[in-house]
Amino acid sequence: MSQLNNLSAIHIKNINLWAHVGVLESERIHGQKFILDISFWLDLEESSKLDQLDQSIDYSEAVKAVQKLSFEIKCLTIEYFSDQILNLLESLYGPIPINILLKKCSPPIHGFSGSVLIEKKRNFLFPTN
Repeated sequence: MSQLNNLSAIHIKNINLWAHVGVLESERIHGQKFILDISFWLDLEESSKLDQLDQSIDYSEAVKAVQKLSFEIKCLTIEYFSDQILNLLESLYGPIPINILLKKCSPPIHGFSGSVLIEKKRNFLFPTN
């Protein structure tokens, strides 16, 4: 439990992505805009004291890797896309707590001008009673 109290978050907001994701064939052919937010939960006490990157993470790696993934992926659902993002981030940084919010900016739903978002978490440990 004390380890949970020492965690801080690094938030990366508004990563613009273009991906070929959607149920409609036209979405997978032409692609569309997505916006991604990522949060990493880490013990940043040593990094804060010592000003050393090796005690934190290089978040530029996450941005570049997710951008590359978005150009390569072709799939039906944002659920699958979001899981591939989490797999990628976990492969870069190991099993640290990660939260993502993936927004499909303009889903092709007649009469709908909003967006659709999926939020997923991985590697969060919750205390048990």
